[in-house]
Amino acid sequence: MRVEIMTPDETLFEGEAQHVFLPGSDGAMGVLDMHAAMITTLRAGTLRIRTSEGEQSFELQGGTVEVLENKVLVLAA
Repeated sequence: MRVEIMTPDETLFEGEAQHVFLPGSDGAMGVLDMHAAMITTLRAGTLRIRTSEGEQSFELQGGTVEVLENKVLVLAA
């Protein structure tokens, strides 16, 4: 699936991933390939992405995530 993580100032990540772990406002959640569509808010915490090259982590202060048509778009604060 395609993943983009953006802040108002920069793009933190853009590429393909197998798994995205998100700090959701109502609890942690994972997104896998072909996940159902959703939009939700994020709380402060660690976002992790698993790619074919390994795992990357990003510290967020909150934000919003949209999952649609095998694409994960994170608008981070």
